[in-house]
Amino acid sequence: MFELAQLRCFTMVATELNFRRAAERLHMTQPPLSRQIRLLEHQLGVSLFKRSTRSVCLTAAGRAFLIEASSLLERAEQATQRARRIAAGDLGSVALNFVANAVHGLLPRALNDLRERLPDIEVKLQEMTSFEQIEALRERRIDIGIVRTPVMQPGISSLSLLHEPFVLAVPRQHPLANQTLVRVRDLDAQPFILSSWQPFNELINGLLRTHNIQPRVVQELSSTLTILTLVNSGMGLALVPLGASRLRQDNLCFRPIDLPDGMHSTLHLAWREDDDNPACAAVRQALLSAAQLESHVLNEQDQGR
Repeated sequence: MFELAQLRCFTMVATELNFRRAAERLHMTQPPLSRQIRLLEHQLGVSLFKRSTRSVCLTAAGRAFLIEASSLLERAEQATQRARRIAAGDLGSVALNFVANAVHGLLPRALNDLRERLPDIEVKLQEMTSFEQIEALRERRIDIGIVRTPVMQPGISSLSLLHEPFVLAVPRQHPLANQTLVRVRDLDAQPFILSSWQPFNELINGLLRTHNIQPRVVQELSSTLTILTLVNSGMGLALVPLGASRLRQDNLCFRPIDLPDGMHSTLHLAWREDDDNPACAAVRQALLSAAQLESHVLNEQDQGR
């Protein structure tokens, strides 16, 4: 079977139709070039050139082979460049899964950064619960997860990505919408929409028990968007992560509330320790950078309330 070096020699002679000039362009002497062409013709079993003392021209077989040889060399160059770019981490595909609240600010910021800096990294997105993501990581169905809790499992690394304070979502006509700062005790006996997602549910219920207050829970739902839609309809109040305040609706406003230290929503980045996809490292770094910017924006937003 012929080699790529032989194809390069052939295409150069076919382009120049002169062995001396072709050899010069290939930075070699004419005898080795002639040997490569003769060997290629022997391997193919056809004559590629008509030679005379005055001229060189392609045979019909040579003209047909030139098309295929040029295509093979182009594909070989593309394969080489692709392999190098994948190794460098600026080309590839990454399966990134996330919990719903990550789409409010962090994820769009990271994806915009990647599109600008590394447009040839394809990020395949899918929303999943934290538990589903951890299972998918273990089974190698995804590359990176954005989860609600740190992952304590062999073979999986995780680190804290973002902390968000909670704010109170209030219908605009509600009296609490006029307060600069809401007290936890102000929630007593108020219609309240509670998150059914276990970590949030336990956190909020613990807060209410500690302050010995009893809001009137009218609904328990897992989706922050659905919760805010019900608040917008005037059904009740809700505690949501600050990032969710980007989800604007006509009858909805958000107010800071004097919560104890440690009462916040967290996001964690998770990935397999043996991951060898260079593009994953680029995506993780984009998420970390986006989290730093998002944290700064959220702090300014929180201080401005």
